[in-house]
Amino acid sequence: MTDTSLVRPTNRRAWLGLMAVLPLVLLVAMDGSILYLAMPRVTSAITPTADQALWILDIYGFVVGSLLIAFGNIGDRYGRLKLIMIGAVVFGAGSLGAAFSQTPESLIASRALMGLGGATLLPSGLAIVSSLFPDPRTRAQAIGIFAATFAAGFAIGPVIGGLLLRQFEWGAVFLINVPVVIGFLVCAPVLLQEVRSTAYGRIDLVSLILSFAGILLFTYSLKSAAAHGFTPTLMSIGIVGILAVGLFVRRQSRIDYPLLDLDLFRDAIFSIAILTGLLTLVVWSATGYLSGIYLQSVLGFDVLNAALLTLPGAIVLTATCVGTARIVERIGRKTALVATHLLIGVGVLLLLFTTTEVGIAAFIASTMIAGVGYGLSFSLVAEIAVSAVPAERAGAASSIAETSNELGNALGISLLGSLAALSFRLLGPGVAGTLNETLDQSDPEIIVRANEAFLTGLHVAVGAGGLLTLATGIIAWLWLPRKLPE
Repeated sequence: MTDTSLVRPTNRRAWLGLMAVLPLVLLVAMDGSILYLAMPRVTSAITPTADQALWILDIYGFVVGSLLIAFGNIGDRYGRLKLIMIGAVVFGAGSLGAAFSQTPESLIASRALMGLGGATLLPSGLAIVSSLFPDPRTRAQAIGIFAATFAAGFAIGPVIGGLLLRQFEWGAVFLINVPVVIGFLVCAPVLLQEVRSTAYGRIDLVSLILSFAGILLFTYSLKSAAAHGFTPTLMSIGIVGILAVGLFVRRQSRIDYPLLDLDLFRDAIFSIAILTGLLTLVVWSATGYLSGIYLQSVLGFDVLNAALLTLPGAIVLTATCVGTARIVERIGRKTALVATHLLIGVGVLLLLFTTTEVGIAAFIASTMIAGVGYGLSFSLVAEIAVSAVPAERAGAASSIAETSNELGNALGISLLGSLAALSFRLLGPGVAGTLNETLDQSDPEIIVRANEAFLTGLHVAVGAGGLLTLATGIIAWLWLPRKLPE
């Protein structure tokens, strides 16, 4: 009797603590996709240049991806609860500034501030959640819910944005963050407790600078090249970024307290999981971006109806995230990791059956089948990253998993999106560089050619992504041992 009475309040408080963290996770994920719908309103309201529009769209992801490793380690060593509360304040201040921005410069600065706060929320939030649940099975369920919330944020961001933009000005997509942040700041000190590591020394400032600069410069060069084409300047920036990342990795093996624990990658399971996280977001971001254009510009759906067509896949994805622990318990980690790649690959390749006239059935089937794979990926990557390391290094390990997602998100549009854009430039009517610009022409023949060229580019990109995913699944099946530790 006594034991039961002691366990129940502890479990109840742990689940309440998880509920306090989840709204922040949802916001961080939503802000990765919600702004795309608001850009037409932003453009008409504050008239950014083409370069400024690119920075408005991308600076948030650049900052988050560049600082996840650094803030995962800072949270480990100076306190995760302290860091996540500071990050929530910064995220809320950036959201407030973005909502009321009157110039492109102020909006870019506010989005960067949001990224600064967002980079603290993901690794610290996942590490705090892990510490709330000492039982491995319950912790796996909690991490699955955490991952499902993150995935749902990406999925429902366009829908929420579409609903808000029908009723309010564009700043509303940022203003909704503020009450959630305030609620977290009120609940966190009551429901969460401070967790930190005492086993590590001073953070290496040089490693911080190299990791931030390397990831930022490399992803910026790729995204800018996708938008404007390769130039000597962009190639130089990319090379500098690669060199900085190389120096960062080299330095981690030579210092006593590295930011990135390279020994983790000696484990084949961990390495395959991180590769899965990276590749999953490469394929997801590219197919999501290109499919959105296909639904709106080729098939003619408005932005809200196009977003609603993504809901079946989003529901499947979210349900899979929640149920991943039971799926893994039944089929094992190896089968689950391989199934992730096979389901995503098969689902994405279904988009090859789309045409310029019809494609809704293929799109929905694609998102639902691939959604199972995405859901498995999000939960498995997060769970393995945290469970593969000592508890005091959970923040750093989770930051590796989240960084792989953010880099995959940036690389997807940069690489596969560029492949689609190249196909359009080679096969299109040559009137303009993008489909939307070409559709402004009144000539029906030009519009038909443009739609067909874009569809070909979509097929090339999803074909490459699907085949790459299937090949990785086969490699994982052959490389990993038959029985993986649970």
